[in-house]
Amino acid sequence: MEMTDQASQFAFSARAGRATRQPISYLMSQAVTNPDLISLAAGLVDYQTLPGAEARDLLNEMLADPARARTALQYGTTEGLAELRTELLAHLAGLDGLTPADLNASPDDIIVASGSQQILFMLTDILVDPGDIVITAWPSYFVYTGTLAAAGARVRCVDMDSGGMIPGALEALLGQLADQGLLPRVKIVYLVSYHQNPTGITLAADRRQPILRILREHSRDHRILLIEDAAYRELTFEGDPPRSIKSYDRANQYVALLQTFSKPFSPGLKTGYGLLPRDLVEAVILQKGNHDFGSANFCQHLLLAAMRTGVYQRHLDELRRQYAAKRHAMLEALAEHLGDFARGQTHWTRPSGGLYVYLTLPEDMDTGREGPLFARAIEEGMMYVPGEYCYGPDPSRTVPRNTMRLSFGVASVDQIRQGIERLARAIRKQ
Repeated sequence: MEMTDQASQFAFSARAGRATRQPISYLMSQAVTNPDLISLAAGLVDYQTLPGAEARDLLNEMLADPARARTALQYGTTEGLAELRTELLAHLAGLDGLTPADLNASPDDIIVASGSQQILFMLTDILVDPGDIVITAWPSYFVYTGTLAAAGARVRCVDMDSGGMIPGALEALLGQLADQGLLPRVKIVYLVSYHQNPTGITLAADRRQPILRILREHSRDHRILLIEDAAYRELTFEGDPPRSIKSYDRANQYVALLQTFSKPFSPGLKTGYGLLPRDLVEAVILQKGNHDFGSANFCQHLLLAAMRTGVYQRHLDELRRQYAAKRHAMLEALAEHLGDFARGQTHWTRPSGGLYVYLTLPEDMDTGREGPLFARAIEEGMMYVPGEYCYGPDPSRTVPRNTMRLSFGVASVDQIRQGIERLARAIRKQ
């Protein structure tokens, strides 16, 4: 007897209906299908600097020891490899010139995940109900905006300048929400504290303590979590990076510090980690247990070996040198090809690390994906990330249409120069 369909479609959940397609998927597919296109869009790391030989040597040594090999190839724990978490806590404290005791933290406060994006998702999932409020910078990391949309969060945004998120603007927004009786719905303040995606701006040292103070003062009926996304922290190649916001959270109560191995070592190992307030750890572990029972144990053993042998630090030093040269090439090309274009209305950021430069054009130039400039840039043989993607859906604001994110991560120095020349040609024609 032949089965017949009784219904025409699946009954998707409300959460599934809130999920949106990430714009970076389209940009990456364009780069793959058009090999002649110079992509200054995707924030991928430089293929040529990936540590293939170093990983091979570490793996050979690890697999040559039968007991060690079996341990690495077995299931791990949900929270992550204990030895790696101990190493990571010392590493994070050392970046701030502190000890783990100074941070009032133990390895049990470290979570290892499948990229820092997974920790962002889990923290949002355990704290945010539909209708709750999450505060981000304006502009901000657009992939996290998709996570917030899926959670049903209301997004409110705080202005940035050359020093990053403006503390006074954050304080004013929280005060406004308090006056409206909405402060109990504020669950998270999210910011990228080093070489921000998308602008490349680092939060100024003298703003870090004030932002934490403002958060604490407005944590009245519950604590508001500050998520400090420091994915690009170790890619500082000019000057000394400021201490993390987490370093001022000496009771380990308000700040979740997230970092990753994807940018400073290898994205293929898909491993990130977070130092969390202690009373969030158990809820995150329970959530992660529902996801995957723990991130890839094999990758964690490899990364532990990279850190203990000095391979990680040597690779990082080389990455900084390579990216500094690429950043210089992009800034030099922008000055050469757009330095005289609409003076006073055309400007760009000058990051001290990371992978991004943010370009602002005159207000009447539409850089959006559906705008004429994006299409003309494709015709000229280059691609950028339209800035419109980088602004959260704050109902009180109008998204600027005259900005773009440029990445110097993947392209070679020559490609960066050619890509900016092609972009400038498209801009002048438009």
